[in-house]
Amino acid sequence: MPGISRREVLLGGAAALAAAATGAVAASRANAVDLTLRASMLRHSILPGTTTEGMMSFHADGPPPVLRLPQGKPFSIDVVNELEEATIVHWHGLRIANAMDGVPYLTQAPIAPGNSFRYTLAAPDAGTYWYHPHCNTLEQMARGLTGVLVVEDEEDPGFDRDLPLNIRDFRLGSDGQFIELFKPRNAARGGTLGTVGTVNWEVAPTYDLAAGSLVRLRLAVTDVTRVGTYDLEGGTALVIALDANPLAQPIAPKGIVMAPGQRADIALRVPDSAGDIVSLSLRTPQGPRLLARFRPLGASIRRRLDELKPLRPNPIPQADLANAETIDFIFGWSPGGDAPAPSICGTLGYTFWSINRVAGQSDIPGPGEPLAVLKQGRSYVLRLRNETPNDHPIHLHGMSFRLLRSDKRKVAPLVTDTALLLSKETMEVALVADNPGDWAFHCHVIEHQRTGLSGYLRVEA
Repeated sequence: MPGISRREVLLGGAAALAAAATGAVAASRANAVDLTLRASMLRHSILPGTTTEGMMSFHADGPPPVLRLPQGKPFSIDVVNELEEATIVHWHGLRIANAMDGVPYLTQAPIAPGNSFRYTLAAPDAGTYWYHPHCNTLEQMARGLTGVLVVEDEEDPGFDRDLPLNIRDFRLGSDGQFIELFKPRNAARGGTLGTVGTVNWEVAPTYDLAAGSLVRLRLAVTDVTRVGTYDLEGGTALVIALDANPLAQPIAPKGIVMAPGQRADIALRVPDSAGDIVSLSLRTPQGPRLLARFRPLGASIRRRLDELKPLRPNPIPQADLANAETIDFIFGWSPGGDAPAPSICGTLGYTFWSINRVAGQSDIPGPGEPLAVLKQGRSYVLRLRNETPNDHPIHLHGMSFRLLRSDKRKVAPLVTDTALLLSKETMEVALVADNPGDWAFHCHVIEHQRTGLSGYLRVEA
């Protein structure tokens, strides 16, 4: 065997040191976090001249921040619980690994006060999403813990500005303080509406936008209850995506029906003149309620909507309808009405609703049997039947589905994660069970979810 020179030994030592350094860098990167969110209490002004006590946020001085994630790349978020109660965070609409979905006991233990949890999200789909707690859900969301999440398009569509709009109510009295967050009578019906409508925690804010520019408005309804119809008036605008998925044919931004959990992306061409104000409003029995205004500013830059690149479809698999199995789900009253089991995540103290005649017991260890067991890679048609006189936005975690048909109305073949099921309506939706795990399946009127209208689907590999 040839001898080894001193130079080779030194080079070997250098290589070993380099390897060690590389390993240290890799370990350092593995332990790195992209963002830290701290759930905490705060005081904040919502109504003019008042300061609301007992609010909650992931930001020390105001509403939860807009999170921006790269499409298809891992992004780590540390959630630190500085509240005096347990919490957890769900990333609404993201098709991510089950362990990162943020549902108590179904995917992880609740985050106890003073503790933290690291979520690593690799979102395959671009678009507008949002995030919120799934523990003591009604109280924490009602007090402010709802934020907008954006997965950036890999290819820039060409907007001059991207403006997320967190649309939600608060239940406040005239003194600016919280009133009772829900009423049992309303929870057994359509839900308890808020008293103060806000956009990004402001009442009827005005946004200055460059005249003649192209702006992407990202509307996210993060409310706990309200099903509403929204109109954008002024300028030239088109709805280009719903629930994060691009529309093959954009539509006018008039009469946009959105329930809690749903989103709409609007491409707005801002008017050229400072006097031409664009407004976003909510239809109410008393007439339109102004939510936000958009005011042209400066000399027009004279952009055109046709300069925008079309949004690319998200990589969501198409169901094989010819070979799909149909599974029925009935959304109705609770057959029993027993008090819910105690939970570290709290209860509302009532059981009013059920899926397939079973009232869901949310947020407890051992959450019972799944509503259905799906095989990974198989196609399914879910037949959703609403026996009640109330509307229910039905949300499925971890997967997206396509609307097929309804017995009450014509539905567009939209891809979504939250479908609004109207009173007494039966709707069929299709999906490919492409994401293994136990996935929460519930109404996103939070009073309904927390009083029985919840369960989960299991996807087995």
